[in-house]
Amino acid sequence: MSTAQIAFLKGHGTENDFVIIPDHEGRIELSPAAVARLCDRRAGLGADGVLRVVRSAAHPEARAMAGEAEWFMDYRNSDGTVAEMCGNGVRVFARYLQRAGLAEAGDLVIATRAGVRRVHIAKESAGGGVTVSMGRAQLPAGDVTVTVGSRVWPARNVNMGNPHAVSFVDDLADAGHLYEAPAVAPAAAYPDGTNVEFVVDRGPRHVEMRVHERGSGETRSCGTGACAVMVAAARRDGLDPAVTGLPVTYTVDVPGGRLVIGESPDGTIEMTGPAVIVAEGVFDASWLDTVLL
Repeated sequence: MSTAQIAFLKGHGTENDFVIIPDHEGRIELSPAAVARLCDRRAGLGADGVLRVVRSAAHPEARAMAGEAEWFMDYRNSDGTVAEMCGNGVRVFARYLQRAGLAEAGDLVIATRAGVRRVHIAKESAGGGVTVSMGRAQLPAGDVTVTVGSRVWPARNVNMGNPHAVSFVDDLADAGHLYEAPAVAPAAAYPDGTNVEFVVDRGPRHVEMRVHERGSGETRSCGTGACAVMVAAARRDGLDPAVTGLPVTYTVDVPGGRLVIGESPDGTIEMTGPAVIVAEGVFDASWLDTVLL
């Protein structure tokens, strides 16, 4: 069993928090159990997920993107499962690259399991102002419902590289405690599970949300969820930039802060919000029985 030390950092984007593991050459193998232990808020470091920082050329899932993006975000949910994308995670990932001297303020490209994501780090801000091009939303056809207890709401199926079910409710408390995943039907709409967002209106093009993230439970924020909410709200409000030719921007409040989400006529969605690194340190690989390759 190795006694080597593994470096880590802790960061958050609108209080969606992550353990960051720099593993530039892809030499650390984190099992699902190791990820879950890292994310444990009592016996571990505590986080909604783990961001492993790997050169794209060193990771089999990212080698095809290495010519476009030097760095790959290997994201894991707090229960150890693999996720395609994490919008807040991309911003925090970019902030780590800037802090480590691996990227400068301005434009960069990051590889994810949902494809490459273009990022802009604002030059005037060391603690916020990171914009991510989140790609285009897909709106699968078919009716979807979300159930909490005895209450059932219609939902909009939105895919942002990962799946979402967006429901508009009268009060965010209607979502209950969100310790467990709300029931979503039909199951065939989400064969691998889904994130579920509950949304209320706060003003013109201004909404507030709570979210149950697949594999993590309720979190303080979800970047892809905020994008899905923005698209669902815009379509509900009769706004589609592809039809009108006019961009649309919504403010989306989450328990951990505020995100600004915009959609352009070509369908590209951009998310802007803060990204902060709060701590760094080391832990013994033997604590997790982590494999060093």
